[in-house]
Amino acid sequence: MDIGGTSDPYVKVWLMHKDKRVEKKKTPVIKRCLNPVFNESFPFDVPAHVLRETTIIITVMDKDRLSRNDVIGKIYLSWKSGPAEVKHWKDMLARPRTNVAQWHALKA
Repeated sequence: MDIGGTSDPYVKVWLMHKDKRVEKKKTPVIKRCLNPVFNESFPFDVPAHVLRETTIIITVMDKDRLSRNDVIGKIYLSWKSGPAEVKHWKDMLARPRTNVAQWHALKA
């Protein structure tokens, strides 16, 4: 949160394979907003044979002009995540090339 009590949030999405970053995408910054809504799609082409070693990291950031950007929270989507994240992962795999939206609680 900024000094004025607001935030300039954006989202970074990393496609990881065996702990290496393969691809990165991000949303535009929403200025001065404490309750942003990011209605974005992030399509990735991932071969089926590497899905077991693939993770998608979704990080909500606060852009700062004078200092380092702050992490607000993040989630990990993969076979190794928590129950809600694994369900989302399985839903995405069951419906390739289809938008699969789901709410998640961010973790610090």
